[in-house]
Amino acid sequence: MKLTVNRLNKSFAGRKILQDISFNVEKGHSLAVTGHNGSGKTTLIRILCSLLRADSGEIIFEKNEKSVKDLKFNFSLVGPYLQLYEELTAFENILFCARMKKTFTSNEDIYKLIEQVGLKGRAHDYVKTFSSGMKQRLKYAFALQTHPDILYLDEPTSNLDKQGVEYVYSIMSEHKRDKILVFATNDEQDLKIADQVVRIDA
Repeated sequence: MKLTVNRLNKSFAGRKILQDISFNVEKGHSLAVTGHNGSGKTTLIRILCSLLRADSGEIIFEKNEKSVKDLKFNFSLVGPYLQLYEELTAFENILFCARMKKTFTSNEDIYKLIEQVGLKGRAHDYVKTFSSGMKQRLKYAFALQTHPDILYLDEPTSNLDKQGVEYVYSIMSEHKRDKILVFATNDEQDLKIADQVVRIDA
């Protein structure tokens, strides 16, 4: 399993945001993207997730020695800007996600995911009653539900208290053992989890 990025470029209104970004990361490793605010970290993550189109360059994901054409079924994204369904419970949010993606998830699996992100006992509470940190943790349950080959994180510890950060670091460390982890951050503690660091500066 290997993710290769070759010479990605992106501009907005004539201003270069990303210029010749290249890297590769293999199964069992993690990569952090860092740079000052406005340098393009989130833009890069969005391009990797096919939410934005690069002006030029290529993204290649190889699995079992074959190039994967449809990347969307192989990754999950967690970012502070993603929205949850406030009028549903935590359990219902994950169940809805599973049905939309047409993936099988048993009730037991959903409870395990909720417990894994530190929300045990809150499965049937409405998300609108959750704090911002609890919502952020629930987004990780969403992401892990599909057992992604690549986990993309934008500001992985945003809005989290100390306990929440510990849960997320555990998730990050576990994921990179067998799969690929890519995350954007300026937090020095987050960077300790990275096996390699790519710095981008606009």
